[in-house]
Amino acid sequence: MSHSQARSINETLREAAGRIQKEDATALMRWVLDVRDTWLFLHGNEPMPLDAAERFAAAVQTRAAGTPLAYIEGSRGFWSMELEVSPATLIPRVETELLVEAALAAVPSEGQVDVLDLGTGSGAIALAIAKERRNAQVVAIDQCAGALEVAARNASRHALTNVRFLKGDWYAPVAGQQFHCIVSNPPYIREDDAHLKQGDLRFEPMGALASGEDGLTDIRTLVQGAMRHLMRGGFFAIEHGYDQGEAVRHCFENAGFVEVRTLKDLESRDRVTQGFKPTH
Repeated sequence: MSHSQARSINETLREAAGRIQKEDATALMRWVLDVRDTWLFLHGNEPMPLDAAERFAAAVQTRAAGTPLAYIEGSRGFWSMELEVSPATLIPRVETELLVEAALAAVPSEGQVDVLDLGTGSGAIALAIAKERRNAQVVAIDQCAGALEVAARNASRHALTNVRFLKGDWYAPVAGQQFHCIVSNPPYIREDDAHLKQGDLRFEPMGALASGEDGLTDIRTLVQGAMRHLMRGGFFAIEHGYDQGEAVRHCFENAGFVEVRTLKDLESRDRVTQGFKPTH
């Protein structure tokens, strides 16, 4: 087909919007053409390049089957970084930036600081902290080799050399070590939650999403182990579900944490609970 016969970019978009959401079609078009919204607006009547048309059609088909946009594009923005993601990792979400903010408020910007991120996935939390606190030495743990490969590439991509990645189950790779700050966005969805069979969650790694009958199995494990691995006065924060704040606060208090409080996300829902190990 010659350019004179080719559909325009706008026509291609309109056709795609009949199969997937318009916002998704536009995002995929930006990705395929490597352009911004302004360019699309100004050049929408131009012919759709043939090679891009084939890639776009394949991407639309994949999205129509349910695959998340982030997995199709292979990346997602988090904090001030663009991060590689894959089906081996969760897709970073804006709510998790609250956990980074909580950690940064507790981690000094000078002196030696040791930080532990448990269940790092794409490395989003560990890398955001490492970027904002160059004085910190961050250890990031995950039991999935595929996730750690993605996280390591993300560290290289952003030239962050103050992060180490270790493979293993929660605290196992750092037995006997203590940290100034421990953070985690663990699995916290109930195993029977219907949302696991809907939307993007169908395609994300189940082991990084669900945790026991009440969604708190991994959180309990992390809270119980945190005291052993925190220095005196150390800071611990964990992301959890909107309806788990009270239960998680009780876990913290029963383990001996002080100054326990739950932070709310941008939609005023319980999202992150934090506390400190007593200083004596």
